[in-house]
Amino acid sequence: MSDVTTAAPAQAGGDPEVSHISEAVIRIAGNSQDGIQAIGGFLARLAGRSEQEVMTFMTIPSTISGGPSIFQVRIGSGEVLTAGDEADMLLCFYQHSYENHLGSLKAGGIVLYDSDHVKEIKPENETKYRHIGLPISSLVVEAIGGTGRDKGKNVYSLGLIAKMFNLDVPKLHRLLNERFAGKDPKIAETAITAFNGGYSHTLATAAELFKFKPGENVGHNQIVMGGNEALAYGLIAAGVRFGAGYPITPWSDIMELLRKELPKYGGSFMQTEDEIAAVSMAIGASWGGRVAVTGSSGPGISLKTEAIGWAVMAEIPLVVVDVQRGGPSTGMPTNVEQSDLNIACFGGHGDSPRVVIAPASVEDCFYTAIEAVNIARKYSTPVIILTDQGIASRIEAFPMPNLETVCQDISPDFTPVADHKPYDLAATDGITRHIAPGTRVASGKYPVVTGLEHDELGHPTGSPKLHVQMTAKRRNKLKKLGADLPTPTVFGPPEGQVLLVSWGSSKGPVEEAVKQARAAGDAVSALHIKYLNPLPNGLEKIFEAFSHVLVVELNDEGFYGYGQLGAVLRARYCNPQILGLPKVNGLTWKIREILDRVKAMTK
Repeated sequence: MSDVTTAAPAQAGGDPEVSHISEAVIRIAGNSQDGIQAIGGFLARLAGRSEQEVMTFMTIPSTISGGPSIFQVRIGSGEVLTAGDEADMLLCFYQHSYENHLGSLKAGGIVLYDSDHVKEIKPENETKYRHIGLPISSLVVEAIGGTGRDKGKNVYSLGLIAKMFNLDVPKLHRLLNERFAGKDPKIAETAITAFNGGYSHTLATAAELFKFKPGENVGHNQIVMGGNEALAYGLIAAGVRFGAGYPITPWSDIMELLRKELPKYGGSFMQTEDEIAAVSMAIGASWGGRVAVTGSSGPGISLKTEAIGWAVMAEIPLVVVDVQRGGPSTGMPTNVEQSDLNIACFGGHGDSPRVVIAPASVEDCFYTAIEAVNIARKYSTPVIILTDQGIASRIEAFPMPNLETVCQDISPDFTPVADHKPYDLAATDGITRHIAPGTRVASGKYPVVTGLEHDELGHPTGSPKLHVQMTAKRRNKLKKLGADLPTPTVFGPPEGQVLLVSWGSSKGPVEEAVKQARAAGDAVSALHIKYLNPLPNGLEKIFEAFSHVLVVELNDEGFYGYGQLGAVLRARYCNPQILGLPKVNGLTWKIREILDRVKAMTK
């Protein structure tokens, strides 16, 4: 716990002392069926509603029957960039939870454990960490009856944590009621009874208590949600009213939310029989005049690849969401990876340029969705949003968007036209648009749409000359986009010894690593690249100002040791100072990992 201010010690028989803290990292470890994610979600949402910063991290097993799981939440009164390297408090339900995660706890940290299941504690661990053992499983049964044997210990434990950290009980009660709204009222009543039981337990009050200092976001209207939620609502705000998809972890949350929410705005989402049908339906809807969305994770993107190439050839605006997970094949479905960059940028046969954008945070997911829709519309091209499991599943708080400003209507325009060429070679920078089917064309020359090479009206052609011209048209319009993209800003001084380059969910850990490195006197800066294909202009000048350019990403080093983005940047800029700093263990970056790797590579 950082910036700890301890109150005066308690008098004999009085209340325990309260330490005022600026942040804390809490890790909850058990099995997936224990409601681990629910506890973490309540804590995260409470932090956001309490005008604090928050970031979470979770692991869940890929097996249907369940298995070991964790949820880590970092709550801070100031800026929070990561979920934290080490925990200040560990709550563990089982012996395996204790043994597997005790090493994630800071020296002197608190481990709260269920003594009904955690029986073996080594003396050296009791010396290194502060142990609080409670028969949580038994206490839950006492609080709510026999049903607590299998359910309720998560909420009971939430009460213990709430007591330990002086959390806002009325707000937690409201969150519990919201969580169970629409269900049998007895469920919410039982949950609150369990919570109150944990909160009032006398052993909890005997421990040291903590209280968060006031957050820096006082007076700000914050919302709290996960990355998949933010992206889905961003698509709705952008005007998307149709989507199609097939379930797959971790994309399914987006699909389910759109299925529920789109009808409220006159739209719909279709679950199709497979991935190919999903992308084909979305392409058809987009050609109908309003940008549609489809999405998946790695295996599904592989299946969609042919249709994405068709959309490139036909110049159909389309948004494709790829929530990356461990691969290849079914890989590690519940682990984070950034290994779909190659297929996103280059997947498919022939020259099929498309736009690839990677959001860096939960808030960025919302605005990136809007930007993707607008780019797809302007440039008549597929846009791939390359998010990842690290962002998809984590929860953050961010300022409420101004919906009056960001929400837009992208309904098709049926205004009659004199003539229309959807692939007009005389168009500036090659940027053209389709007209919505049903639009009257006075000339009577109605265009067609095909996956074959075509002339300006869409009619198939085998002309070598036209193929050269149309290939250049599809390329040059995206080169125009790249030229118009803003050059990213360096985090830290614009020159120095080391530049850490990140993309996607690695931004936060990289920037926190830079802060720590600079505090230690090291000349380290960072650069985050959001637009991955095409790349923005100006990167080469930034790279030239540093002795080492290390690309931090979550994928394999590959044949040549550079990682996927690292290899792209080396090829693009022919700069031997660009090296890869990849990893592929299915976990997000820790600050210490980055700093140790940097030290080893630059000594």
